[in-house]
Parts: sequence; C-alpha cells; structure tokens
Amino acid sequence: MSNSLTTINPLTEEELESYPQMSDEEASAVVEASHTAFLEWRLKPLEERAKVIAAIAEEMRKSKDEFAKLMTDEVGKLLKDSREEVELCAAICDYTAKIGPDTLADEEREVDSGKGIVTHSPIGVVYGIQPWNFPAYQAVRYSIASLMAGNGVLLKHASACTGSGLFLRDLYERAGLPKGLFGVLLISHDQSDRIIEDERVRGVTLTGSDKAGRTVAGKAAELVKKTVLELGSNDAYLVLDDADLDLAVKTCVQGRIYNNGQTCVNAKRFIVTEKNYDAFVKAYAEAFEEIKMGDPSEDDTELGPMVTEEQRDKLHKQVEESIEKGARLVAGGKIPDRKGWFYPATVLADVAPGQPAYKDEMFGPAASIIRAKDEEDAMRIANSSRYGLGGGIFSRDVERARKLAADYFDTGMVFINTFDVAYPTMPFGGVKTSGYGREHGPEGLKEFVNIKSIRIG
Repeated sequence: MSNSLTTINPLTEEELESYPQMSDEEASAVVEASHTAFLEWRLKPLEERAKVIAAIAEEMRKSKDEFAKLMTDEVGKLLKDSREEVELCAAICDYTAKIGPDTLADEEREVDSGKGIVTHSPIGVVYGIQPWNFPAYQAVRYSIASLMAGNGVLLKHASACTGSGLFLRDLYERAGLPKGLFGVLLISHDQSDRIIEDERVRGVTLTGSDKAGRTVAGKAAELVKKTVLELGSNDAYLVLDDADLDLAVKTCVQGRIYNNGQTCVNAKRFIVTEKNYDAFVKAYAEAFEEIKMGDPSEDDTELGPMVTEEQRDKLHKQVEESIEKGARLVAGGKIPDRKGWFYPATVLADVAPGQPAYKDEMFGPAASIIRAKDEEDAMRIANSSRYGLGGGIFSRDVERARKLAADYFDTGMVFINTFDVAYPTMPFGGVKTSGYGREHGPEGLKEFVNIKSIRIG
C-alpha cells in the first residue's frame, strides 16, 4: 500500500514527516501483538501494573521537553500548553497508580449463605480513536485507565499528530510496559471499521465530532461492543446579575482561547444577563483585541495557528455566516495575510438562534456572546443546545450557583467562577450528543472492565 500519513507544521506550512500507512495484514499483526501481551498482562497483580503506570509518569516528566516540542510542531499549540499537557498526563498516571489497586480490588458482598465476591476483570483489547487537539492527553486519558485495569490498548491517532502517537508508544515501552501491549495503528477510516469488527477487540472509545461518534458507535453497536464517547460541545458560561464582572471577563477570555480555541470543553457561548451585557461585550472585545498571535514556541505568544487550513477556513465560514444572519462582529473576523494557519481572536455579539455561532460548535478562537433576560432565561438558553459536555456559572452566590449547577445544568461538568479542562480525580464526560461514559476518577477506571459476580456456596 503506497498511501502515507503526512504531518505538517501549521506555523510554517511545511511537511514534518511522512509515515507509510499499514496494510490490513500489518494492522492485524498489531492487534494480535496487543492481544497476546494482554493474555499475560491481565494476570499481573494490580500492584505490579500500578508500578509500571507510576514508572510511565516518571518517564513522561523526563521526556517532557522533547514530547512538548513535537506536539507544538505537529498541531501548533503553545509550547507552554504542550508542557502542561505532558505534566497533566504524568499526574493522571500518578493518580491511577495510587487509586488503581484499591478501586479495582475484589469486593465481598452480603449473600444469604456462603460468600459473594465481585471482581473487576479486564475485558481484552480496547481500541481508541483519538483527535489531534491534545496529542498526548487524549491518548493517555483512555489508555492508562485501560492498562491499569489489565486490558490491551490500541490507538488510531489523528493523522496530524502521528508522530506523537508513536512517541507515546515508545515512551510507554521505555518505562517498562510489555512490548506490543499498547499498539499504534496507522490506518484509514475503512480499515478502522475492520478493527472494530475484529473479535479480539472488545471495547471502543472515541473522542471526536458527534458525526464521527454516531458512525463509530453504530458500527460497535452492530457487534454489541461497549463504547465510551466524548464528542463535541458548545459549552455555555452564564454571567449572572451578581457576577464579579472582571473575573468573568478574564476567565471567559482564557476559557475561549485556551489551546488556540480548539478544545471540546473550551468556553464557547457566553450567556450574559441584561444587567451586565453591554459592559461584558465591551470588556471582552477589548481583551480579545490585545491577544498576541504568533509563533507558539515563543513565551509571549498567546494564540498560535490553527491545526490545518481546512479547520481555519471552516471557522471563518461559520463566523461570516453568523454575521450574515445578524450577529455583530466586535473583534477579529479577518484572516491575516501571513504564513501559518492563523485566525485572530474573534468576538461575535448579539448571537441568536439560526446562526452557526448559536447552535454549532466553533472549533477555534471565536467567541459567541448571547443576551439573556434573567437567570432563568440564561439557563434555558444554555440547555437549549444539542450538546452537553461542560459549562460554567459566574455568580457571587456560590451556594446558589452550586444548586443551579446540580439541579438545572444539563451537562456532564460545570465550573463555578473558574475554567478548567480536566482533573485526574474528577470524572470527565458529557450528555446528549456530547456522548456518554466517563474518563478519570474511579468512575473512569471501571468503564472497560467485566464486573464479575462470583458466588461461593
């Protein structure tokens, strides 16, 4: 097969590396190697698996600068964000190694006579299909939990960060993970379907668009295979009457441009009540106009290039269509005349139903500001989305905000007076077309295990 996967630096628009695509036979050999290694790995005591996971954390920290540079070259993310990403991955390994043995240990349950035991047994090989926006974290997030549980793991990474996927595999093996247990597949979408069909593959997880999620989940469902999906979103941040406006503006600016605005759980829609609307729009636009665009490896750069020209052009089209349908452009919105796939920090105000900025996910540094009559109206607008990954509330009454978050916000995660992406101890995932299942926390460790009942008479 002559096809290859080519990585391109979004800053220079130059080719970085070309990787030959695998034939079906080569891909099948990667699956077989993972399955064979799994047959031994599943029998290792939990403590022994945890030691390897802890060693991976150490190896991550040792390889941080090299890994971070590779990610920045492949996808254009700020170098400091790439370093932080590797640090987050190491923290996930630390946490998993610490809680894994207890969380996955056998439990005794009360039964009428004899003894009841519940085990958390590995299921086999878990196949992950991952996007380019967090080349290390996306792959670590599902793989470390599955490896701790005793499974084998396969990764089909986005072609834009092929090098990062291979780097991670080598890093895992340097740290002592059995060779072949974590396999990287350099394959096409059609070949990917055949991997899902492979009887050695027992679970499938995908992070990507809701369209990709439907396709992969449909394929897996035909074969009755467990899936975990983390799909797109259009996260709403509510700025209520009693919000600390300076904090809200500062946090919402960071929450929108973090990772060059290309994160499923970025803050994307800002729903502001009448009282603060005009002041918020003005302060937000002023802050966005100050954002420095440039080389992601330079310390003072705040916004790097988008990952591909196609992604940049798609975002621009959404912005232009929203303006045509009545949104008001208050900052950015013009493609700069320079090398690299840059898009300026862009603010749309008066965003309303019928505009892409209102209903669709804008995957890049463009913010949508929506006016709400009051708190109730703000929550109605937030929940009117087909998505439900994360969201936020700005209010000085933290108890009240907590109640709104718990009882009314129809998302998997809510941030009050702050913005965050992910934390090892806290479950990560969404509802509605943002997907199902959870990663991180004890909840994430048990997604791909066989919860097995053993009854002794």
